[in-house]
Amino acid sequence: MKTSISRRVAAVWLAVSLFFFILTVSIGLPIYIRPFYYAHIDAMNLPESSGFTAEEIRDAYDEVLDYLTLPGKTFGTGVMECSVEGEAHFVDCKVLFDLNAGVLIASSLSLIVLFFLRKKFGPYRLGRRSAAFYAGISAVVLPLVLGGLAALDFDRAFVVFHRIFFPGKDNWIFDYYADEIIRVLPQEFFMHCAILIAAGVLLQAVIILIWEFTAGRRQQ
Repeated sequence: MKTSISRRVAAVWLAVSLFFFILTVSIGLPIYIRPFYYAHIDAMNLPESSGFTAEEIRDAYDEVLDYLTLPGKTFGTGVMECSVEGEAHFVDCKVLFDLNAGVLIASSLSLIVLFFLRKKFGPYRLGRRSAAFYAGISAVVLPLVLGGLAALDFDRAFVVFHRIFFPGKDNWIFDYYADEIIRVLPQEFFMHCAILIAAGVLLQAVIILIWEFTAGRRQQ
């Protein structure tokens, strides 16, 4: 009885860990792959619309991302002006960036531990399906639901997102003149980030579901 319960707990642990691994890896794509942003500089005509050179834009972005993703970095926006309120928003953002990195590391370690414990617990299954299958299904549903809502009204979704993750604050509403960094971070870029994240989630989920399907066929 205890062995059966332990196996179920391990299977649930795997499903949850894999789901959060998929999610945090996908969120990390637009964060850690900086060329994704660099490609937008000319594509969105940011030098012309912002009044800054491509090099200044890239340097400002790198400085902001260094602060958000690396320990011990001080905040800065290159040659661009940034208000106290604007800086405060990036301080709030760093909390979320650190949370994503922490969950990514924790879920990765969990998956490694579960990999080495697979002989002890046997196949990680919940009913007739593997735990990975449920993680994959959950990962498919999430971007489809959220993506569908965002596609209906991305402006509204953008506002709702900030109200959820930055409750009671409005420092995410930048001043175009006092917070010059916002000139090179248009809302269209964040929409593309959302698309990349959704694509990352779906790709990983599809790979897992294909693996589940083919593994099931081989066992028949």
